[in-house]
Amino acid sequence: MGSVNAALSITQLAINHGPHKVVAGISLHLGEGQSLGIVGESGCGKSSILKAIAGVDERWSGRIEVFGEPQARRRSKAQRRVLQIVFQDPLAALNPAHTVDEILREPLQIHGFDRHETRILDALDSVALPRSIRFRFPAQLSGGQRQRISIARALLVEPRLLLLDEPTSALDVSVQAEVLNLLSRLRRERGLSYVLVSHDLAVVAHLCEEVAIMQHGAFVEVLGREQLAAGHVSHPYTQSLLSAAAF
Repeated sequence: MGSVNAALSITQLAINHGPHKVVAGISLHLGEGQSLGIVGESGCGKSSILKAIAGVDERWSGRIEVFGEPQARRRSKAQRRVLQIVFQDPLAALNPAHTVDEILREPLQIHGFDRHETRILDALDSVALPRSIRFRFPAQLSGGQRQRISIARALLVEPRLLLLDEPTSALDVSVQAEVLNLLSRLRRERGLSYVLVSHDLAVVAHLCEEVAIMQHGAFVEVLGREQLAAGHVSHPYTQSLLSAAAF
C-alpha cells in the first residue's frame, strides 16, 4: 500500500494492551505535505495510534510505512529523525532541570548535527520566541512559550512528518489560536506532513484538510474539511461532534 508520494501509510493497525483492544484495525493514507486530523473522545485510541507510528508503543500489529519505508517496532535513529512527536503537556515533556538552551541542544547532539549555536538561535526565531529566553528554565515560561519550545525541539532535527498529540489542549484559548497559526505556517514553509489528534473538532478543522472521526478504537467516518464545514456528515457520532463544535 506504500507510495513514494505517501508521507504515511497504515494498513490494518491493531493495538492491544493485554486483553484490552485499544485500536481495532484502522487504515489510513497521508499524502506528502498533507495534514490529517483524528478526532474522538478520551480513551478512543487516537493517541495510541500516534505512539505506535512514533515507535513509542511497540504493542501493535499491521503495517506502518513512513515515506514508503516499512517501520519495525524498534526504530533506528535515522527513522526516528524523519518523524517527531509534540506532546499535549509541554511542562511534562520538557526536562525541568534543563535550560531552553540545553533542551534544544540535546537532539542536535543525539543526531550529530553541527553548528549548534546557529541552529538553536534559528529554532527560537522560527517559533517566534525571543532569544533572551534561551537560558531560562521551563517553569519560568508561559504555557504557550513552553509549547513553542517543544515544537522548536521537534523541528531541530529536520523531520518530514510531525505527530501532534493534542498540542493546544493544555493552553489558554487565546494562546491556542497563536500556536495553531504557527503550526500552519511551519507546515507551509517547510513542506511538512502532519497527523494531529484532538477531541476538539474545530481545532482539527483549522489545521487539517482531512479529518478521521474515531470511536471505540475504529474510524467511523473520514471527511474533507469542506464536507465538515458544509455539515455533510453521515455518522451519528460525527453529527454529535459537529453540533457541539464552535466553528
